[in-house]
Amino acid sequence: MRASRAQQRRSGVVARGGALDNPAPRSARGLEARTNLRPRRRARQDLARHFVVAASAATNFVRARVPRAERGAAFSSAPPRASAHPGYRLGVLRPSCAGSRFAPTRLRRLRMTSATFAPVQSALHSAGPQAASIERLWWVFFWICVAVYAITIVFFIIAAMRGRRRADAIDNPAHDRRLGFFVSSCAAVTIATLFGLLFSSVATGNAIGTFGKDKPGQIEIEVTGHQWWWEVKYPDALAPANQITDANEIHIPIHTPVLLRLDTRDVIHSLWIPNLHGKRDLIPGRVNKFWIQADTPGVYRGQCAEFCGYQHAHMALTVVAESSADFLKWKSHMGEGAPTPMTPAQLRGQQVFLNAPCAKCHNILGLDAYGTLGPDLTHFRSRPTLAAGQLLNTRGNLAGWIMNAPAIKPGTLMPPNQLSGQEMSDLLAYLETLR
Repeated sequence: MRASRAQQRRSGVVARGGALDNPAPRSARGLEARTNLRPRRRARQDLARHFVVAASAATNFVRARVPRAERGAAFSSAPPRASAHPGYRLGVLRPSCAGSRFAPTRLRRLRMTSATFAPVQSALHSAGPQAASIERLWWVFFWICVAVYAITIVFFIIAAMRGRRRADAIDNPAHDRRLGFFVSSCAAVTIATLFGLLFSSVATGNAIGTFGKDKPGQIEIEVTGHQWWWEVKYPDALAPANQITDANEIHIPIHTPVLLRLDTRDVIHSLWIPNLHGKRDLIPGRVNKFWIQADTPGVYRGQCAEFCGYQHAHMALTVVAESSADFLKWKSHMGEGAPTPMTPAQLRGQQVFLNAPCAKCHNILGLDAYGTLGPDLTHFRSRPTLAAGQLLNTRGNLAGWIMNAPAIKPGTLMPPNQLSGQEMSDLLAYLETLR
């Protein structure tokens, strides 16, 4: 009895089209088909994977380049909140980093009478010549890398579309010479591109390193890193007693080179003000320095960029760039001592401050308080934030910080203070005068 058509098909005697032949066994035919399809399938998968990577890179680029305000998600729609800073009509906890998925959701708009907060804390939104040099170098690297990536993908697509490779070698000397010339040309272009990137990087570094040398009118500011806050000093070479001490806030005049002398009292920190400059480490036992300059009035956020302990993420500072007249006015005000208490509550609050442990760690100019472990409090109510940018400088936040600072910022050296309700009220009344 003749075998059925299905049995013949399974044995390979009858093809599916109906033609009778004696092909290779089914297993051999399947192996050949899979062998022929694998290169193309892998090429398609690799191509799809490259497109996904390119789309992700393009998305991140748009997030980093386009301000969040223009994307409609930069600022909260919550009503304004008052701030203690005389120039601020609205306080800020901290600005969002450009394109970050982990940006704080409590961002609030900041309005000032003479300056505005930088819309994005990003090295791609430069506000001074130092940051502009870094931004230009970044764009050179970026577009060259984009071009190289695009050319690589184009050749990859061409290779994938030309099909599988031939099993036999092509014996064509002319073809080999053309191929060798093409590979040599690509290698030469690659080497030239790398040297071009090297020279541009060295030139940018040299321009940044020698920016403020021998320039008249520059000022010097000393910045000291602590766990976890910044101490800022404005030395006066002619009258050392007139040195100004502040914390977590740097004031600079626009269009003026500013030399920052950086040191630390504990561990390694790194100061980064992306809108004005790159990063610079603060190393124990060594004084590093770099120049910054702001050409646009505004408030620019800086932060510690080197892990320095438990509260590393809560170690921010602001740089206020203002006109020369406003800077001199601010400096004159900061050189004055603390105002004299006027009301009975303020007088009682001053005594609470002197009798409590506050005077042992903090300094107030004009008062018998000379502590240096904590920030200077002479005019601290003029600062927009508390705890190095972690809290808005409001009466309620100040009371909570005084009562139990470790509960708000675990690891901080400031201990809890046991004060009665009346003592706290009097102390807050006195601290309100320190503007």
